[in-house]
Amino acid sequence: QVQLVESGGGLVQAGGSLRLSCAASGRTFNGYAMGWFRQAPGKEREFVAAISWRGGNTYYADSVKGRFTISRDNAKNTVYLQMNILKPEDTAVYYCAADFKWIDGGQTDWLQYDYWGQGTQVTVSS
Repeated sequence: QVQLVESGGGLVQAGGSLRLSCAASGRTFNGYAMGWFRQAPGKEREFVAAISWRGGNTYYADSVKGRFTISRDNAKNTVYLQMNILKPEDTAVYYCAADFKWIDGGQTDWLQYDYWGQGTQVTVSS
């Protein structure tokens, strides 16, 4: 089992920045890719970014490319999502997820992930 805990969400004005963190515990000695997803009220969960086990490969949704950066520190079992130039349409609950099946990362289908955090709210005001 793996437990994931997100933090760093909050309220920010448009154009501002936030950094989300996702701390993993449990079966973390195995390699796993990580992803960030988000879900706004009334909308489906959507892919935001993903990173491979060793961090060499990163993937982004077109809507966040150039504004968001995913990174990881395996020594701390933590993955980060740096979000810059935030827009009101970025408002959502953000979830991190672990994928033990494909450690090269890049899975954009949330159904392919094995473990999920509880989510953290990000609200961007205009």
